[in-house]
Amino acid sequence: MEIVYWSIISILFIIGFIGLVYPIIPSVLFLLAGYLLYGVFFSFEAFGWFFWTVQGFFIILLFVADYIANMIGIQKYGGSKAGVWGSTIGLLVGPFVIPFLGILIGPFIGAVGAELLVNKRNFKESIKIGFGSVVGFVSSVITKTIIQILMIAYFLSVVL
Repeated sequence: MEIVYWSIISILFIIGFIGLVYPIIPSVLFLLAGYLLYGVFFSFEAFGWFFWTVQGFFIILLFVADYIANMIGIQKYGGSKAGVWGSTIGLLVGPFVIPFLGILIGPFIGAVGAELLVNKRNFKESIKIGFGSVVGFVSSVITKTIIQILMIAYFLSVVL
């Protein structure tokens, strides 16, 4: 039965990583569900206040990294808050409109559209900002992958 339990926990962690490229999937909730199921299946003894404090810190880091990477990517290429918002909307809508590639095309189109419509930028400048949104998204995924790996490694170091 232990293999089944660990398989379920592992599947939740894998879904958490899938959520890095499909932001509609709440990665953090799947990681937390894995921790809680470990407690239900085995024991909550390993999860003291220090464990939850460290995990809470990692969760805050995930959200901050996501926002900052996107913002820096757009602002580095001359974008504004409208570009950040357009990119975020495109990131959420893109995968549904264009499966698979929408995760990259969505933020690009969202940032370009927002800069063209809200800030009345020229097309060339808006394209550059859209590229910045893709750079921001990719760097965000890399950063969040590292953070989630650290979260799971810490979890495993506590329970094993």
